[in-house]
Parts: sequence; structure tokens; C-alpha cells
Amino acid sequence: MRLPLQPALVGLRVIPETVHSRVMATVLNHLLRGQAIEQRLPDLEGKRVDIEISDAPCTLRLQVSGSKIHACSQKSSICDVRIRGTLADYWKLATRSEDPDTLFFARRLCLEGDTETGLYIKNLLDALEFDWQAHTVSVLGPRLGQTVSGLLRNVASTAPISTRRPR
Repeated sequence: MRLPLQPALVGLRVIPETVHSRVMATVLNHLLRGQAIEQRLPDLEGKRVDIEISDAPCTLRLQVSGSKIHACSQKSSICDVRIRGTLADYWKLATRSEDPDTLFFARRLCLEGDTETGLYIKNLLDALEFDWQAHTVSVLGPRLGQTVSGLLRNVASTAPISTRRPR
């Protein structure tokens, strides 16, 4: 599925960067619940990462504190790592439709700043395997989370596979 990214680009240009940073921090913290990567975040304690979307232009400023990601509103403070790329390439990274190594080595996503921190972040992205069941259990609790995960697995395994292409 190809998502039309033009409306997102308009939103990134019009809405203030601090709002985007807060939303991104909230979304990331929610998605990281129950994931193995959450236990590795404290290794990045105090590190600031700027995510620059070059075709917007927009920069999301994030900082790690404990096992949480927070929006950072300080434009003037220096980041530890800056990742720069287009929205389409970030989308490919987020949806795993393209391998992080491919995006970085082809320089479609550029990493600048502290080499050790940048390599650590790249390796985290490379190793990321989203565990929906662990996430559901973490968000809904053990009892309800297991039930919902089981239901979703059953629905997914019995759903007919459509060969029709969307119009």
C-alpha cells in the first residue's frame, strides 16, 4: 500500500515543530510499551536526537530520559545525533518496507553527530521486531491483553486473503 504523504507534508509545514515533537514522543512511548527496545533506552539517558524531515522542512527534537522519550523544545541546544531524510524514507523505515541499513548506506537517511550514539540508534532500529502480543499485554494488562491478542490472532488466521487490488 502506498500512502499519499502530501497531506502529511502540509501538516508538517503548517503546525509548529514543538507540537510534532510532543506527538511523536507520545506515539513512540506508547508503541515501545512491552517491547524489548524499551529496556535498552536507558543506555541513551540524556541523549538528544533531532529528526530532520528535509522535504517538510521540519525538525522533531527528542530526548531520552530513563526508558521514556520526551519532546525537547530547546532549538538552541546541541543535539547528540541528527537523522535527516525525506518523509517518504522515514515512512519506509517506520513500515519496514525498506531495511534501515539500505536507507542509511544509500544516504537516503543521514546520521550526523556522536558516532557511538548514532551507531547505537541505528542498531536499535535494525534489531526492531515489533511484538504486537507483548504490546497488547503491556497496554491492556495480562488477562485482557492475552484475550485480545488471541482474538486478533484467530481473526488474522481465518481472514480471507484478498487478491483484488484497491482502486
